[in-house]
Amino acid sequence: MSKKLKWSLVVAGGLLLVLVGYVAAGPYLAINGLRRVVASGQYGELWRFVDYDRLRESLRPQLQARVAEGLIQRVGGRQNDRTIGQVTALIAKPVIDTMVSPQGIATLLTGSALAQRVSPGTGKDGRPPLNDPLADARTRFESPSLFTATVPNADGKPVVFEFRRDGLAWKLTGLRLPE
Repeated sequence: MSKKLKWSLVVAGGLLLVLVGYVAAGPYLAINGLRRVVASGQYGELWRFVDYDRLRESLRPQLQARVAEGLIQRVGGRQNDRTIGQVTALIAKPVIDTMVSPQGIATLLTGSALAQRVSPGTGKDGRPPLNDPLADARTRFESPSLFTATVPNADGKPVVFEFRRDGLAWKLTGLRLPE
């Protein structure tokens, strides 16, 4: 084997190793990017880390099922399934649109919905520190293209943030709400 071929293989192997490392670090980069954008208040930049369409599709069946359960408990079996389905879609759509917006994502990541406890004191700027649930998230790869970050909500139940690979980048594409 010639010296030139050996060096070419070493360079190609090194590039492959860097690429694999970047893909493996991608979800952590996305989580830190989300945290950084929310902390800085630049909510318009969340599109870089959130796939809004896929996130809506992830939340729609979960929220519609919850609304349907509540309706069935209140009105009993007096209404047919079609009517309940139409009402749940009507009620859930504005909720989903509000949750899956830059402000909704920021509220979820800084608001009290995921707060484990209120920390006393103030931050560096004299204001109360922001809640940052993703800072202590339990993370894991569920597949080569699905990464999850699990945080407890205020009641201690798990909320799972799903990140999926889109080329070399990772984006928030799903949210599994607690039962």
